[in-house]
Amino acid sequence: MTNNDMIDGEQSANRTDDPAKLYETLQAEIGRVLVGNDDIVEQLTVALLTGGHVLIEGVPGVAKTTAATLLAQATGLEYSRIQLTADVLPADITGTTIYREGRGEFERLQGPIFANVVVADEINRATPKAQSALLEAMEEKQVTIEGRTYSLPTPFLVVATQNPLEMDGVFELPEAQRDRFQFKLEMGLPDRDTERTLIEQFESNPNLGPESVDPVVGAGELLLARQSVHERHVAPAIKSYVLDLVAATRTHPQVTHGASPRATLAFMTSIKAAAAITGRDYVIPDDVKRFVTPILAHRLVLAPDADLAGVTRTAVIEDILESVEPPGTDTLGDATTAGSGSESTAIEHSTLE
Repeated sequence: MTNNDMIDGEQSANRTDDPAKLYETLQAEIGRVLVGNDDIVEQLTVALLTGGHVLIEGVPGVAKTTAATLLAQATGLEYSRIQLTADVLPADITGTTIYREGRGEFERLQGPIFANVVVADEINRATPKAQSALLEAMEEKQVTIEGRTYSLPTPFLVVATQNPLEMDGVFELPEAQRDRFQFKLEMGLPDRDTERTLIEQFESNPNLGPESVDPVVGAGELLLARQSVHERHVAPAIKSYVLDLVAATRTHPQVTHGASPRATLAFMTSIKAAAAITGRDYVIPDDVKRFVTPILAHRLVLAPDADLAGVTRTAVIEDILESVEPPGTDTLGDATTAGSGSESTAIEHSTLE
């Protein structure tokens, strides 16, 4: 073997344009600061690989904003943060034009929306008018300022946060806005062991923060990994399973408005990315199950009597999961041919409740 062959082999082993390697690299680097939230990092990575947006809900102090900042820092992407309050105007988000009298011309001032990773902090504190400034950006990756349309950078990801405890001075996101988010993630309080690890970590390094994380993935590698995600195989039985789950949200007796076709498409891209970051070329039922709540729950509009009875969206999703039968291994023949060896065996041993 020549020296050039050895160098090429090392470069191939260290490439992060492979989704599994990219996720492993991001998880390791972000994990230096973010403790006990591996699932959040996983779902943020999936969103980044699929071009989706994320809504993170949790009480103050659980590192919602930190998680998004760490993702931007570890990928080396341009990052901006918008602290949303009741007095924020749409122009404060998208930008505006001003007249420069000395030059006799108008100048466009870009708002913070022109970044790769945009954190909309406490989005439910903004008025509906300000919230709506994000709609075009999230769906069409562009904004309109003074009648002119401008494209946003690629990749583009909005991570919004909200606090579920406070009720005064907040504006619940309308259904159309919630539907723009691919995932809604819950960040809860850490358990005792995780919090002890957190104490020890910051005791040894009091200045540990997002700035401590190095860029370990480039934008070019990320875009190549995105292309690779689309090549993952989805068996017809898996597609039917997704369709059955989405359809069940539209017929459930405690739901007045179920998930839209946008949710179905979110499923298809997400489960491909889930397979990709675990090193598989094909999707299994467990990939679907792990995204049912993040994709569907925030999209449901419950019936008035369900609200009065204290029924939650999560409870409805659990009921749907129990009522819809996942595909068995005998219907996944197409998937087994997409992998080989231990990968095919993984399907047979996947959880098929």
